[in-house]
Amino acid sequence: MYSPIPERWAQYYLGNAPSLVWLLLANIVAVLVGVRYYVETMPDVSTFAWPLYGDSPTAVFLGLLSLATLLPHLGKRVREAPLNRPLAYLHTLAFVWLVKYAVWTFLALNLRFSLYFPEVWAYFGILLTHLAFVGEAFLLPHYGATTRGALAFSLGALLLNDFVDYWLAGTVGCVLGSPEGRCDLYPPLRYDPGLALPVLTVCLSVACVALAAVVFDRLDAPGGRRPR
Repeated sequence: MYSPIPERWAQYYLGNAPSLVWLLLANIVAVLVGVRYYVETMPDVSTFAWPLYGDSPTAVFLGLLSLATLLPHLGKRVREAPLNRPLAYLHTLAFVWLVKYAVWTFLALNLRFSLYFPEVWAYFGILLTHLAFVGEAFLLPHYGATTRGALAFSLGALLLNDFVDYWLAGTVGCVLGSPEGRCDLYPPLRYDPGLALPVLTVCLSVACVALAAVVFDRLDAPGGRRPR
């Protein structure tokens, strides 16, 4: 396991009831705020595609589910939280989604910097709140683990999301809806993503899964963390 967040900090915030509950509440609020950003266009998207359309709310919701698995373990050492394969999949998915959409937001806003800067919320507010995703993501390796299957599944899910975001219209049309009059389901932007943002997004998907492979212990490796 590698995380830039010291273990004592992770233990304090994740191992004590008040701090963990506040962190969970902050995630719930973040999900609601994120959904509010999409709510006007969500009726134009198939209900089953909402998790693929609302990228950031999905990331925070996955983080919320991952953190909530620690509730039965309160008061004990976070590093010794129970692990199994389903949890490894959840923790891996949460990590890659949080990191990806933190960095994606930074890229999306700064590729067309002049369209967002210097607006207080549209630039600074969104940027700072999304970069906080990274801090939360790096709490997860303190109690989670991954497997080859979890990494492969996460990569497939991220690439599926990329396909739906940028290439759906050109292959199968508007089968999942047409937010803002378009068939691709990338988040609302003030500009056409062109080629640069989709290519960077795919590269980011691969990079996030590679990072997860580095920072998490391996549940399926010899000498790795085992289910408890």
